[in-house]
Amino acid sequence: MTFGEHVFLYCERGTDAALWAEPINAISNAGFFLAALVAWQLLLWRPPEERSPDHFLLVGLTFLIGFGSLAFHVYADEGTEFADIVPIGLFMMVYLGFALNRFLAVPPGWTVLIVVGFVALVGAAMQVQCWDGGIGLPGPDVAGAKPCFNGSIGYLPALGALIVIGMLLGERRHRAAPYVVWAAIIFTVSIFLRSLDMSFCDMVVIDGRKVGTHFIWHILNAVVIFLLLLASLRAGPDEKAAPMGPLAVFAKDAPKDTPKPPVAVPVETASAEKASTETAPAEDEPKKETPEIASADEKAAAKEPNDDAGAESEPEPDDEASDEGEEDEPEKPEPKMP
Repeated sequence: MTFGEHVFLYCERGTDAALWAEPINAISNAGFFLAALVAWQLLLWRPPEERSPDHFLLVGLTFLIGFGSLAFHVYADEGTEFADIVPIGLFMMVYLGFALNRFLAVPPGWTVLIVVGFVALVGAAMQVQCWDGGIGLPGPDVAGAKPCFNGSIGYLPALGALIVIGMLLGERRHRAAPYVVWAAIIFTVSIFLRSLDMSFCDMVVIDGRKVGTHFIWHILNAVVIFLLLLASLRAGPDEKAAPMGPLAVFAKDAPKDTPKPPVAVPVETASAEKASTETAPAEDEPKKETPEIASADEKAAAKEPNDDAGAESEPEPDDEASDEGEEDEPEKPEPKMP
């Protein structure tokens, strides 16, 4: 491989080897840097126990994707093409392992085997080429073979992995499911537009320059990576899904179990139940015998000692005082009979 040899793959560059031959494609890489910076800040806002080296590695690979793609669309040689492809491949490999282990709780051994199989599948997909009347791995006798769909077929294994993981997370109602599902949908549109870059070369023109659709691939992929980074912040196989609103990205996680409000009991019902429980005798409690009502004579007999006692306790009047009262009182004349 000659790293200094120029590569002409996209509509905007055409056959121009100048450094600034792809200004739109180069500027559109700003989306990767923006996604990495915002994800980095969101990661720093998280509590230290919710961060991991995997999170920082994914953010760092996003920065490398932006630098590699920018270098390729400025220099456009085989060396910068290699710098463009490697960070993308590393990000796909690391994120797949992260999703399997942290989202789906796949054991580490199986995670390594699946990632190795995924890398082999991507390598095989990149070797598939198309020619007149055929598609596959061309032999030495095949002429005019070139990468299918402008080289986009190599990203189909990544799209398939996103779809499968998104479906599994959605079935388990994982908090990361909406982010992964939307990432898969946007990535599908992105691959489609990347494949049509040369086909739409004459149709997409900016300021008199043919630019194609490759710059949209950059913008949409930046959104895809940002969604995947947000999903990584909600890692954990036990977390459940929550409604995803416009501001749910920056909101704190809601508690898993919401306590139910107490049931209001009407006052009348509560008082009636309380009265019934107080008046109703317990089944196990023995019944008390009701004393018989005494007769009138018995009541009188029982009352007499009390009366005598009261009479005895009263002080007797002094006889002398009574006699003096009688002497002082004048005698009334007896009436005479006619």
